[in-house]
Amino acid sequence: MRKPLVAGNWKMNKTIAETRDLVFTMSMKLRKIEGVEKVICPPFMSLMAASALLEGSGIGLGAQNMHWEEKGAFTGEVSPAMVKELCGYVILGHSERRSYFGETDQTVNRKLLAAQAMDLVPIVCVGETLEQYESKLTREIVSAQTSQSLRDVAPAYAPRMIVAYEPVWAIGTGKASNGPEANDVVKDVIRPALAELFGNETAQAIRVLYGGSVTSANADEFFSQPDIDGALVGGASLKIDEFVAITKAAASTEA
Repeated sequence: MRKPLVAGNWKMNKTIAETRDLVFTMSMKLRKIEGVEKVICPPFMSLMAASALLEGSGIGLGAQNMHWEEKGAFTGEVSPAMVKELCGYVILGHSERRSYFGETDQTVNRKLLAAQAMDLVPIVCVGETLEQYESKLTREIVSAQTSQSLRDVAPAYAPRMIVAYEPVWAIGTGKASNGPEANDVVKDVIRPALAELFGNETAQAIRVLYGGSVTSANADEFFSQPDIDGALVGGASLKIDEFVAITKAAASTEA
């Protein structure tokens, strides 16, 4: 069985002091929830503070991005080794990174291979824009993103990866996809692309999350779908009661 996972992407929110307050209170509630893997992804500046508070809690810590190079003249970037010192997870290829900072499937793939070398657990994001969705290009776009972003990964490492299906038109808009529609993309597009890369058995072992305006009100709809294994949560992950409720909803789906 694929264990449910809920990851909170805080994006560019919370100072170090605010992170301490939020993690302290949130972790007290999250650590009581069993049957689901929990991950918090604050900004880089807050990772050290969060790491100290999460030690021994059973809650994972993730970075929101990283460079693919081990070190060098890359002003403003963070290397895989720097991430590894504090984190077990890293988000790669989020739509905001693709849209605002020019990331491509090729650069995401380079980062993924760097994560593999550092034994980090990547959360690799794929998803179509509103224009692509309305043009009926979801299958073509999401399949290509999955195939190109995850290529050349070692078969033994592949089951550790996590894919997040994030329809770009649903991120931060309050307009979520619906459960059956999102599940169809995972089942009919993402898993077949994974099977082409790694074989069907491995494709069925890789967890695929849904992301895009996930709230406590709609979480059950997504988590009840057989091919959706949890969520990558944005704005709601900054609200303690919301994120805890979403996590509990995911935990209740584990059989």
